[in-house]
Amino acid sequence: MARTPGQAARRDPDWEGVRLHVVSGKGGTGKTTVAAALALALAAEGRRTLLIEVEGRQGIAELFGIAALPYEERRIATVTPAQLGLPASGSANGSVSGSSGGSVSGELHALAIDTEQALLEYLDMFYKLGRAGKALQKVGFVDFATTIAPGVRDVLLTGKACEAARRKGPDGRRTYDAVVMDAPPTGRITRFLNVNSEVAGLARIGPIHSQAQAVMRVLKSPETAVHLVTLLEEMPVQETVDGIAELREAGLPVGGVLVNMVRPPLLDAAAVAAVDGDHREEVALALGEAGLGGRSRKPETVRAAVEPLLDPLLAQAREHAERVELERARRADLQHLKLPTYELPLLGEGVDLGALYRLAGELKRQGAA
Repeated sequence: MARTPGQAARRDPDWEGVRLHVVSGKGGTGKTTVAAALALALAAEGRRTLLIEVEGRQGIAELFGIAALPYEERRIATVTPAQLGLPASGSANGSVSGSSGGSVSGELHALAIDTEQALLEYLDMFYKLGRAGKALQKVGFVDFATTIAPGVRDVLLTGKACEAARRKGPDGRRTYDAVVMDAPPTGRITRFLNVNSEVAGLARIGPIHSQAQAVMRVLKSPETAVHLVTLLEEMPVQETVDGIAELREAGLPVGGVLVNMVRPPLLDAAAVAAVDGDHREEVALALGEAGLGGRSRKPETVRAAVEPLLDPLLAQAREHAERVELERARRADLQHLKLPTYELPLLGEGVDLGALYRLAGELKRQGAA
């Protein structure tokens, strides 16, 4: 069942127990924006969340208006329920102390994974190469290795996210309550996550094979959910349907569907149903009564004033009605998936930091976090 923007009642979270949220979506659907909003929503109420990007685009830094992220985890924002337009409901276990506006403040950390640095870290961890690893970087071995063996690259990227999701501090508590990965697009998300099949032909034993197996244990566990971002348009919805089928076939845990940039209907159901009729005279009369004919009350003068407006207005009404019907059909396609579905509004002014917090509040209200 779809949750719609602006619902007054706040739902309980749908993903209790999930620590790794993988967010994918067709290009142009706002995948990175939605991943960031989800991370903010998960960080509310005193939680610690890590937002990871793996494509090297520095999209997180751009969204939050900060300098390019280095290959290290750093705090980029704090968030309270009040900032999301929600009432405070107390702190979670392992929460961050402190308050803002009477609400417990959570922390959002971010990491932009650098493939080169991740491979060097891996080589040092498992093979104790130390300075030799730096030498390999200088002669171009890192680029060579990740180019001829893309499965190794995916093991490194997903492995870093899985490690962060399972990491514990000296006190035995998890370092992060949740990790959100801004993952590759829907068209290659299954292959990206199903790293075990990629490395099977490269190494049947040894550290790389062990690393891949450990990653798959996390990715296929109940602690992981793969969410897909879409629009109410034919191609994104079809790619979402196909992507979910591939994830299910691979045995990967499917999460929810996040419908982004939803435009509010301007016409009610009766108006949409009636738009194909001949309403020219009714519209002309309504425009005249609204005062668009000027001060004159003479019917011929009023008609002459509103006549140029009729065709454009009726054309826009038909166009809007067609869009509403198409979106209704796309919603029906998504409902057939029988997955939790959340809708985020189109923000005409663009997505700045304030808008990002607003989207996070919508996700929190609808139970996505």
